[in-house]
Amino acid sequence: MYYVLFYKFVTNYLEARASFRADHLRLAQDAKSRGELILAGALEDPKDEGMLIFKVADETTVKLFAEQDTYVINGIVKHWQICQWNVAID
Repeated sequence: MYYVLFYKFVTNYLEARASFRADHLRLAQDAKSRGELILAGALEDPKDEGMLIFKVADETTVKLFAEQDTYVINGIVKHWQICQWNVAID
């Protein structure tokens, strides 16, 4: 199944993320290496949102990712949400 992890960042996240970015990217790269994370990135407009797309058996893996993410732990992400994505074309 596919899941989308939506992030809503704090207003100044580009500056605030600096000391946490390496750990955030390492966590994401590890998930990608395991075949869990398919795509990830910040939206251009609005600049305060991001999306991570996972292909996993259930949302537990996605929830664990968010709970371990330094952006979430350190308040760079002010809100996150997991949605199952019913992909029509893969």
